[in-house]
Amino acid sequence: METCKIKNLYTLEETIAKDLFEGAVYPWEVLPKIGSFILQLGSTLSEEEYEKRGEDIWIAKTADVAPTAYIHGPAIIGKNAEIRHCAFIRGNAIVGEGAVVGNSTELKNVVLFNKVQVPHYNYVGDSILGYKAHMGAGSITSNVKSDKKLVVVKDEKEQIETGLKKFGAMLGDEVEVGCGSVLNPGTVVGPHSNIYPLSSVRQVVPANSIYKKQGEIAEKEER
Repeated sequence: METCKIKNLYTLEETIAKDLFEGAVYPWEVLPKIGSFILQLGSTLSEEEYEKRGEDIWIAKTADVAPTAYIHGPAIIGKNAEIRHCAFIRGNAIVGEGAVVGNSTELKNVVLFNKVQVPHYNYVGDSILGYKAHMGAGSITSNVKSDKKLVVVKDEKEQIETGLKKFGAMLGDEVEVGCGSVLNPGTVVGPHSNIYPLSSVRQVVPANSIYKKQGEIAEKEER
């Protein structure tokens, strides 16, 4: 599953968490390590650039955090990030530079690369969103299977046992997710792909594709 490999999904220079991925092949391998990584990285951040709040929250001084937003650590909020009204950050969250976490959006155990946008009523849990990935209004990651079994990543030919009970979605660089979509546990979307609004996705979507519905994925045409 080449699409699912870190090197084919993400531009690691576009995250403060680059070292988190060292030694890993697939991105979901780092999900259990996010919290401890934040504590390690946070202690090295410049006091001139980041304000430490409490024991385990670091917020860039150039970030715009609404007074009604709630942030539970461990968390790092990057430079020029925007945390809007009533955003809920539950912990183990890295929000990249210039990223937007919007009204009533909830984050939990996530890495948002630089310039990610989750701006309206999104739930993003146990997920990694690549550079400039965007989730439309009301789109969510579902991070636990209804039968509570361990998540398996599947494409048309292969499957990979992840060993994880909680696994939302891995979105590559510049992925666009349409409004109202559900990304089911184990979803992986390759870079520069689009997901139609109101989709229910539960598979690997190749890079440079348009996901229209289950069983109907078109390759993007070059223009």
